Amino acid sequence: MSGTDRRRADRIRAVRATLIVNPYASAVTEERVRAVERELGAAYELETLLTEGRGHAVELGRGAKGKAIFVFGGDGVFNEVLNGAGGRRALGFVPGGGTSVLPRALGLPRDPVAAARVLVGARPRRISLGRVNGRRFAFGAGIGLDSKAVRRIDARGRKEDGRRPGDLAFFGAVVGTVAASGWRLPDILEVKGQGRAALIVVSNDAVFTYAGGTALRFSPEARFELGLDCAALASPGALTLVRSVARAARGRGLADLPGAMTGHDLDRIEVACDRPLPLQADGEDLGDVEEAVFECERDAVSVLA
Repeated sequence: MSGTDRRRADRIRAVRATLIVNPYASAVTEERVRAVERELGAAYELETLLTEGRGHAVELGRGAKGKAIFVFGGDGVFNEVLNGAGGRRALGFVPGGGTSVLPRALGLPRDPVAAARVLVGARPRRISLGRVNGRRFAFGAGIGLDSKAVRRIDARGRKEDGRRPGDLAFFGAVVGTVAASGWRLPDILEVKGQGRAALIVVSNDAVFTYAGGTALRFSPEARFELGLDCAALASPGALTLVRSVARAARGRGLADLPGAMTGHDLDRIEVACDRPLPLQADGEDLGDVEEAVFECERDAVSVLA
């Protein structure tokens, strides 16, 4: 921490904050928790709480004390805290998962200790959030290929240390899903006002996810401060799917692909499924749905970045 940051920290040292930690996240260790606590503790009177299972962070976020809530873990625990925390308290996200899309999309370092150091001196930034069937999400949600791949990954279970499979396993789940459909995805849903499609991805920011160090931008004009963007594909074959990933990796989005349907800065997106289909938000499986209503909650929360 620089001299300027330390002087600023001294002025706000009495401010209380809560640190919520998922101890099973991929990059979370006891040593790193202590290091993150030291960085944040230079500026805040800190209380650390550990999650004990899925859904627990919603409860911890709802009951957290102080003017700021910091979260150390992966995108799943970030999502839970966003669904539990209320009011105008600032939220800070420390990357501790295998991908940690949210803090990276907000411009924070991938190293958790470095990210905590940045958060100490960061200013609050107001952003919008998405909601799907009432569940908040920070950066992305979808029905179709991505949600089926998430379910395949979850079905594999976690490793002995409690950690989730990584990017290579997710890529394998995507390929397996496409192969199981005969290398062409059938249209299985209707996007109201746009038409039938095999899949839809809804973005609250340009970055939908990461493949290693590469950001995938299916809707490159999406921004945290705006409404929701969406991209849907009608009956895509394997070649179209490969092209869609290549375009997303180059930041070009899906708009010019055959069968693509897109929308920008939207407040509401309605989807009807032919049968119950998996729904994911921020990489978390939310179960099967026959209908999904995606809504934008504008100017929803303050984040530190």
